[in-house]
Amino acid sequence: MTAGCVFQDRVMFAKTLDELIVYQKALAASREVSAIIQRDSFRRDLRLRDQLASSSERCASVISEGFEQSTDRFFAQYLYRSRGSSSEIRTQFCVARDRGHISESERVALSAKYEEIAKMLTGLIAHLEKENRKHRR
Repeated sequence: MTAGCVFQDRVMFAKTLDELIVYQKALAASREVSAIIQRDSFRRDLRLRDQLASSSERCASVISEGFEQSTDRFFAQYLYRSRGSSSEIRTQFCVARDRGHISESERVALSAKYEEIAKMLTGLIAHLEKENRKHRR
């Protein structure tokens, strides 16, 4: 499974949030989005710029919030929300391309990063729902 945790006895356990590779990837993708929305063309499209910023930040933030939950099921619920944000931002990349803010190749590259994050989240969700630990800490 590519959920990006430390493997111990064939079961994933991340002792800290920073060990969670999907979280690291979400942060890195958010930094990329932040750099892109600084372009001059986005200064005229405030709503889209704000939506992109919000979605990218939310994707990582919700993983962080969920990591602190007491059970695997609660953590998984947060990961579903993060996965939704990763889907939302891919639509916003299409809109940004259609409005001339990013190229098609940029849209493809950015979308691929969030598709990978979504797949990793799906794997981690499946693992958490299977394990269903009642006390994560």
